[in-house]
Amino acid sequence: MRRLPWTILAWACGLAFFFPVLWMVLTGFKREADAASNPPTWVFMPTLDGYRQVFDRDLTPYLLNSLMASLFSTLLVLVLATPAAYALSLRPVGKWRDALFFFISTKMLPAVAALLPIYLVVKELGMLDNVWTMVILYSAMNLPLAIWMMRSFLLEVPASVLEAAEMDGAGLLVSIRRVLLPIVSPGLAATALICFIFSWNEFFFAVNLTATRAGTAPIFLVGFISSEGLFLARLCAAATLVSLPVVLAGWLAQKQLVRGLSMGAVK
Repeated sequence: MRRLPWTILAWACGLAFFFPVLWMVLTGFKREADAASNPPTWVFMPTLDGYRQVFDRDLTPYLLNSLMASLFSTLLVLVLATPAAYALSLRPVGKWRDALFFFISTKMLPAVAALLPIYLVVKELGMLDNVWTMVILYSAMNLPLAIWMMRSFLLEVPASVLEAAEMDGAGLLVSIRRVLLPIVSPGLAATALICFIFSWNEFFFAVNLTATRAGTAPIFLVGFISSEGLFLARLCAAATLVSLPVVLAGWLAQKQLVRGLSMGAVK
């Protein structure tokens, strides 16, 4: 009985956070008149007009650009972050504290302060409105966070496990591939999912460095806010469709995500 108030409070907080998502999904099934009504309409005739109009505006290329930028940047981050975290945790290199501080300090730089130099460099390279530019940028943005996360997971690995592998004659690469990675796979999955979500949701650099060829899903959503008005039902339908890949990825990786985040929390 002592836990009942906390259980009710937890459910209330959960529903409060979930309500905006539910409202967005419901609004996507409304007509524009119902979506814009004040006070809000709770009883309405569901329609798929909003979703049809979203697909008529050719959502698919934007989703593919977001998927490509998020997926490739996440893979690149994992490839770079894992050996870096290994060197900063299990085999500490010289000045490892300074290196860790440098990595995290890059996250304190406001994005707007870096926009102009990045824009000029990308323009000189002829890579404006190029999805590979976003892959590189998203990798650079997520790499410090991934290194810190992977380091906390690697610190959970008992040193005796690595020592046993070395005594059995396993080299560095074999120890990492056959011993370390299976142990920290939940943490690896958690890191990958968080990097994927951050890349998928990124808007600031996408809106300034892309246009039509490499436009990502958040750029597509902005197109519904125009001088002609705010098309709320279509915007909510598009936002629901854009959110589905991230929700699906989180649902598929939920067990690994919980285990991975728990590993990091213990340390």
